[in-house]
Amino acid sequence: MTGDDVARTLAEIGPRLRVVRERSGVTLAEVSCTTGISPSTLSRIETGRRKPTLEVVLRMAKEYGVAPAELIGSALGPAAEPRSRTPHSSGDDKTVLPLTRYVGGLHAHKHVLPAVAGPPGRPRQVSHQGYEWLCVLYGRLRLALGSQDLVLAAGDVVEFDTRIPHGVANAGSDGPVEYLIMFGPQGERLRLRTPAAVGRGTVDREAAE
Repeated sequence: MTGDDVARTLAEIGPRLRVVRERSGVTLAEVSCTTGISPSTLSRIETGRRKPTLEVVLRMAKEYGVAPAELIGSALGPAAEPRSRTPHSSGDDKTVLPLTRYVGGLHAHKHVLPAVAGPPGRPRQVSHQGYEWLCVLYGRLRLALGSQDLVLAAGDVVEFDTRIPHGVANAGSDGPVEYLIMFGPQGERLRLRTPAAVGRGTVDREAAE
């Protein structure tokens, strides 16, 4: 790894720690009590204002019951891509993990919206060229699509033309929500290529011939 790779990896540990903590449903104060690390230090690490030491990474991995590699990431695959932090409609931050590196064509991202204190207002909507496919992995996601309001749960999938005004927010107060997005900037759509089912009778007749 180069010096830039090391700096990037250290910078990405904080956001990963925050996602894991919020998924676990614990506060900074609670983590501080069990790890002996002050809440202010934990907060600075999560927000990237302080780089964690190896000892801290190992202690936090043990606290959250995850492998250290989950917090550090890997330089060998998409997990090494930086997570960008961008504002969403409720005013909090969301974590975005790009899963594709090329320019043009379909792009895939994983998004994580943090837990919210209460029911959010209707998300601010935007519209632009393109087509989007969205799948919820964990939690409950509120999708404002035109005049419709949908609450999606894990396993729910939607697709829509992004020229329709749309916006998302965490629909639950019990934890973060994670979802995948595939986006075609020029309106590209996914193509379902499931082969037609072949009945046993047809196979048997063909075998007999």
